[in-house]
Amino acid sequence: MATLGENLKKLRKAKKMTQKELAQKSGVKQSVISDLETGNAKSTGSILELANALGVTAEELKKGITGDFDNNVVSITSNKLIPVLSWVQAGIMTSVEALNPSEITEWLPPLSSDDPDGCFYLKVVGISNFPTYQDGDYILVNPSFQVCDLLSEDLIVVRNSTDATFKKLIIESDERKYLQALNPNFQPNIIEFEEGMELVGLVIDAFRPLGGSRPKRVRKS
Repeated sequence: MATLGENLKKLRKAKKMTQKELAQKSGVKQSVISDLETGNAKSTGSILELANALGVTAEELKKGITGDFDNNVVSITSNKLIPVLSWVQAGIMTSVEALNPSEITEWLPPLSSDDPDGCFYLKVVGISNFPTYQDGDYILVNPSFQVCDLLSEDLIVVRNSTDATFKKLIIESDERKYLQALNPNFQPNIIEFEEGMELVGLVIDAFRPLGGSRPKRVRKS
């Protein structure tokens, strides 16, 4: 199986993009892209941004794809369903298993056959991460991660009291942690990951519905 770096380089070249062009489109530093392609990266926290810029899912970037790079729809065949939680539920829950199924109004298929148990979807609300993540997009959250597992530039969901929010994590050299909105025009754009905030989970994938009552998985550009 090809490595993440090999898949990244193959997809980038298939899109006829240089590392510099991919960096400009994704917002990921060119040096990070170079390190990923050569296998020297210390973090893989930029997978979602790179996948979005390349028009594929994070899973396809990690494992490679065999079909047409310009095909918009990703087929998913699975009997497993994943709950869609409200932001209020994400703000107060202890685990997905602890939720009463009657309180969950929507269930959707996974984005990959190996999505971990216990994951859940959240529907993006607002413009704080626009245009990468738009109002109505779905993000897939893995709640099994601890704060000590996180890497700088990971996309995470955190809660403070009963409010949950979705931001990019920034870890400085002195280990101070910050939460940054992907939309540079959103204010406040960056806040400190303060004591009292709790990690809800790591965002591992996302998709954008294409109208109709049944969302379709698409490769986001």
